[in-house]
Amino acid sequence: MQQTILAIAGKPGLYKLISRGKNNFIVEALDATHRRQPAFGNDRITSLADIAMFTDTDDVPLMDVLENLKTLSKGQKADIDFKKASSDELRDFFAKVLPNYDRERVHTSDIKKLIQWYDILVENGITDFKETMKPTEGDNVEDRQ
Repeated sequence: MQQTILAIAGKPGLYKLISRGKNNFIVEALDATHRRQPAFGNDRITSLADIAMFTDTDDVPLMDVLENLKTLSKGQKADIDFKKASSDELRDFFAKVLPNYDRERVHTSDIKKLIQWYDILVENGITDFKETMKPTEGDNVEDRQ
């Protein structure tokens, strides 16, 4: 899941990777439309697995932050309306999710986007943020030699 859920700069929401073309990706919007469209090399495409949040110490992978939010929200959509909440309310809420986040480098817009993404993922039944890769027989490198 982590590698196939994408954010595309300049386009709202999240996208699921469907296929890879010669010069593009085919992505499907994770919204009510489920519209498929191409995403090209000049689009800034980022996998959710490659995103991290700033903290006072090390950066925390987005998947860990989403897991914390899932625990706080008991697996349901977030308990806060990111569209109507004030900046202080959003920051107080996010402090419960990630207590040591860097208050200077994490902007209110970042918190809004995180909550929006979390809600989109929950609405689409994607809640296994800390999925583990279990090796199968075919994955053993020694078997291939």
